Amino acid sequence: MAFVRANGIVLHHQVLGRAGGPTLVFMNSLGSDFRIWQEVVPAFLDRFQVVLYDKRGHGLSDAPPAPYTMDDHVDDLLALLDILNVERASLVGLSVGGMIAQRMAVRVPDRVQSLTLCCTAAKIGMSETWADRIAAVEKNGLESIVGNVLERWFTAEFRRSRADECAGWRNMLVRTPVHGYAGTCAAIRDADLTADAGRIAVPTLCVAGDQDGSTPPDIVRRTAELIPDARFELIEPAGHIPCVEQPVVLSRLIGQHLQEAGLV
Repeated sequence: MAFVRANGIVLHHQVLGRAGGPTLVFMNSLGSDFRIWQEVVPAFLDRFQVVLYDKRGHGLSDAPPAPYTMDDHVDDLLALLDILNVERASLVGLSVGGMIAQRMAVRVPDRVQSLTLCCTAAKIGMSETWADRIAAVEKNGLESIVGNVLERWFTAEFRRSRADECAGWRNMLVRTPVHGYAGTCAAIRDADLTADAGRIAVPTLCVAGDQDGSTPPDIVRRTAELIPDARFELIEPAGHIPCVEQPVVLSRLIGQHLQEAGLV
């Protein structure tokens, strides 16, 4: 584990793999930390320098007062990469991590080599829905929404057959700081990246889980259609967190994408 002050906050991160190799950054979903990538990362350690980090408000990183913006998250990552002397990176982003990746590819295209956008979209949900979720967690804590979230995160079969593992991921979610969770909800609520999607000019793969209750396949597919030459892939069966539920399949898709982009 490593900690650095970047963009005015302490970020928890880890650097693994091939020092000096092309950099691959994994970016987490709302309510999770970088442990969600633990079964995906090993597939890339022989060829890439892998960067994992907990975004603001999550994991062991600082949780400054809410609300946050998508650009706050982008600024955090850019500051971290500057500290690590990373000029360009391929980004793998899940859910809000995918929104951060999209925004970064538009803001600083010279810093991004490729995108893998997992279970995400140019716009996720309605403002009213996010306002209701923020109000619920601020009043009653994350325990009040955890059941609904887990139903979106994982398929019914995963929740039944891997109940102990599901309980562990539940622990991760409910231990997220409330203001960190709410702050990032606000960032998602206020972000509409649709108009800029056509400006993304790097090789892009969009991946959906067939049973994702947060960003259903059609939403992910529509985002892929907005991004020039983006490819869409569907993982079956999977919910919103395929890096946990189907890590082998997701690793293969990411690897193929990086190879096709000439980065392997």
